Amino acid sequence: MLAAITEAVRDGNTYDIEELIQSRLDAGDDPFDLLRAMMEGLEQCGRKFEAGEYFLPELIMASDAFTSGMKVLEPHLGEASPMGQEGRVLLGTVAGDVHDIGKNLVGFLLKSAGFEVIDLGTDVSTAAFIEAVKKYEPDVLGLSALLTTTMLGMEDVIKAMDAEGLRERTKVIIGGGPVSARFAEQIRADAYASDAAEGVRKVRELVAK
Repeated sequence: MLAAITEAVRDGNTYDIEELIQSRLDAGDDPFDLLRAMMEGLEQCGRKFEAGEYFLPELIMASDAFTSGMKVLEPHLGEASPMGQEGRVLLGTVAGDVHDIGKNLVGFLLKSAGFEVIDLGTDVSTAAFIEAVKKYEPDVLGLSALLTTTMLGMEDVIKAMDAEGLRERTKVIIGGGPVSARFAEQIRADAYASDAAEGVRKVRELVAK
């Protein structure tokens, strides 16, 4: 059934996704397992898009299916707080990288969890990150990269934050395909998340510190 949920999101099946989610909740499945199944559908859709097998309409349909599923699932992921009550998070994909599906998913889940989210978009320069951190004073800065050639830009942002004395106020979490916990430790990031659901949990932990 988890595979059916993944396929429903991947294929933009808005007709069945709500019933599939509800049936698994009724059967006692862990809501976060269902969330991961839906996220896998989005990721599969993203990979097909990058391979030229899917196009913009398919991306939109997959996003619509995910949103429909979240309407059923969200109440089971914990009570959402009023927007911004949990803290402020600044997100962006580092310079040279234009991938944003994962980042957008993290932003969606953080908003659902009650965080104020400011998304700088993709291909964000180090200078733009620093300017935004000074302007918005976020509790957490989330850096995303999907290419091995751009992930080193995360270290550039962290070094610049150190130089500007911004690390005390703002914690840094990183994520993306080529990124790992070891890399996060090497560049002195405060946290690493392997998927969007873990990202929300890690952001909560960073804000609580």
